[in-house]
Amino acid sequence: MAADLLEEEAEAYVRGVCFKTGPPTRTGVELEWLVHDRSDPQKLIAADRIDEVLAPVEVPGAMPRGSRITREPGGQVELSSPPAGSLTECVEAMAADLAALRQVMDRAGLVLVGRGLEPHRAPPRLLDDPRYRAMESFFDRSGPWGRTMMRRTASLQTNLDSGDDSEGITGYRRRWELAHRIGPVLVAAFANSPLKDGRPTGWVSTRQATWAEMDPSRTRQPDHDPEPRDSWTRYALDAQVLCIRGTGGTESGVHGEGDTMGGADAVGDGFGDGTIADWTAPPGLTFRDWLRGTVPGLRRPTIADLDYHLSTLFPPVRPRGWLELRMVDAQEGDGWVIPTVLSATLLDDPVAADAAFAATETLCPEGQALPSEDVWRRATRIGPADPDLGKAVVACFRAADSALARSDGSAALRAAVAAFAERYAERGRCPAHDQLDALSRV
Repeated sequence: MAADLLEEEAEAYVRGVCFKTGPPTRTGVELEWLVHDRSDPQKLIAADRIDEVLAPVEVPGAMPRGSRITREPGGQVELSSPPAGSLTECVEAMAADLAALRQVMDRAGLVLVGRGLEPHRAPPRLLDDPRYRAMESFFDRSGPWGRTMMRRTASLQTNLDSGDDSEGITGYRRRWELAHRIGPVLVAAFANSPLKDGRPTGWVSTRQATWAEMDPSRTRQPDHDPEPRDSWTRYALDAQVLCIRGTGGTESGVHGEGDTMGGADAVGDGFGDGTIADWTAPPGLTFRDWLRGTVPGLRRPTIADLDYHLSTLFPPVRPRGWLELRMVDAQEGDGWVIPTVLSATLLDDPVAADAAFAATETLCPEGQALPSEDVWRRATRIGPADPDLGKAVVACFRAADSALARSDGSAALRAAVAAFAERYAERGRCPAHDQLDALSRV
């Protein structure tokens, strides 16, 4: 039987596992896709149809470069790369595995769609795992946003090493700060979800707006602290418990939260006898409350419970031993390459990192190290059309271009970034504007 966890043990554990230090060298990427029927994009797709299509490629090792396929509650499909030793290697590996996945989907008459929010349909929840039942119940307490997030959203996540223990640009403290500073820039530059139910929502990233309406104890950025291990530990333990796992669970392999850089972990789905467990947590219970035994009769948490709780926190930047940048809308076609390259280059190239710090200075309130909630909101609503954000977007693209020009073997990546910058960033536009323009012509 697993030992009960003490509060001080939980704090030490979070500090130790969430910021693993070392030279930043690896890159991973996770791509979520909406799935449409090729003949009728508004048709609801049954879960068993997706099961049949994905069964051959969900087997570990089935993808040519080792990416893993998982699924989200509304039928979204996620492809998660293993960690790569370089940005170029990461992009090449994901491109190969994505091509294989597209081929499988195409043969079945299905299409992978890269948008941050399903623009027309309201899919039902296709997965009945206890995690998702509990998650839906938890978010239903405060409105419809959780259901929208679970069933209709798709994002792109870049995974980068936390950094070393230095105080410089390669150190985890500085990288944590920079990841948050460029967060609104990435939201604005790649906003791609302006429609819901076929109509404009007033947001260029309705996906990000949906996240902002959900439980702030797990979706907003942590308060700034010079030592991110401290601020993240407080954030993690003071977040509400989303679900409490039952015993005897089996592994369903459908959930897409990463447990290795660019990987994914499975979730227990019941008791192995056909019974679906109830994992609903008491309302308002934080993990710290649970550690302190504030609910009579509730079993005490273990390290396994804390690990699971950490996987239910969804801030824009999440430390899991590495940094997950979670704020970017899914992109159409091969557009995923651009935010992947931009994010990795701004964090991993020291000169580009310094330039990004300077470019985002105007996004931080006087005396503050991180952007305000107002900046995140402006990025979500109007994107690079906001003057301050627009300037920061352009400056970050130019910094990345200079870095790519200095590196070897990245001519194709540099060309792709430059083409996007010319089409969007330099004009104060983002992919959402293409959708809005197309709608106005109908």
